[in-house]
Amino acid sequence: MFLWLAHFSDWFSALNVFQYTTFRAVMSALTALVFSLLLGPWTIRKLTELKVGQAVRHDGPQTHLVKNGTPTMGGSLILTAIAVSTLLWGNWANPYIWILLAVLLATGALGFYDDWRKVVYKDPNGVSARFKMAWQTAVALGAGLALFFLASSSANDILIVPFFKQIALPLGFFGFLVLSYLTIVGTSNAVNLTDGLDGLAAFPVVLVAAGLAIFAYASGHSEFARYLQLPYVSGANEVVVFCTAMCGACLGFLWFNAYPAQVFMGDVGALALGAALGTVAVIIRQEFVLVIMGGLFVVEAISVMLQVGWYKRTKKRIFLMAPIHHHYEQKGWKETQVVVRFWIITIVLVLVGLSTLKIR
Repeated sequence: MFLWLAHFSDWFSALNVFQYTTFRAVMSALTALVFSLLLGPWTIRKLTELKVGQAVRHDGPQTHLVKNGTPTMGGSLILTAIAVSTLLWGNWANPYIWILLAVLLATGALGFYDDWRKVVYKDPNGVSARFKMAWQTAVALGAGLALFFLASSSANDILIVPFFKQIALPLGFFGFLVLSYLTIVGTSNAVNLTDGLDGLAAFPVVLVAAGLAIFAYASGHSEFARYLQLPYVSGANEVVVFCTAMCGACLGFLWFNAYPAQVFMGDVGALALGAALGTVAVIIRQEFVLVIMGGLFVVEAISVMLQVGWYKRTKKRIFLMAPIHHHYEQKGWKETQVVVRFWIITIVLVLVGLSTLKIR
């Protein structure tokens, strides 16, 4: 919205600053951060009044029993901060902004309904797996269709393989849809599985969103894209404003979600943030880079799939408990050790992902 002020730069030259994506990206992050910090206490009070407390698994680590009743659904604060900040600082004429907000809020609505059933109706299973998958499929395919038809060139529907500049696989219509589906739905569920310890998901989301923002900025500028041998995606630089809003909102939320957490983000936050990261990766054609940067999310998801699949087949477990962060808790790591060590791993993975900008 503030971008419109640049039209009056002839009258007041200082308003010209609103044209610059970098300025609006920084302001977007700060706005979302301040929004989360200021409204965080009020949100926690309201969630407490509504008695939407998290029910803790009694078969899990015994140290988690003290978390029982901690307000959940705090992800609604994150989503509101992202949406408000993006609308204030983003370019409303850019379709990617609206696609990202639609995916964020649509998956957030699914997560909200799932959380609501769990904490209000005391249904431990929440929504059925079939309903959840149908909703996620509709959102992912809808986003995939929109992005395919928005593609400005054939370079926008290819699969880029990091580190190998000669490998760029044309996907076609169905290939693009399948990859979009796997990326958006897979990342959404992976982030949700990661959100099991205080602060474990929020900070990695900040790191990955920041890393993807750098790719988006480069992909949205023809000169940078050509120099770095990235696919040029017209308008992708505006995605940076959305990514930095994610960073600011999650950092603000982390203030209250750090150990010992005063609030949990719940499915409303985790499902939506994961889907948003996946959509950003699809827009800028960096699905494999997302796998690298978000390696923590990938490992968490794979640990659950391996555990469930192996147990069904052999009645034995590979890990002491899944997702894998609980495995390390059962091995004697303190919760804060698991969280900080996983943060460190994510920092390294994001740096590896960023190295693909030059190592080709």
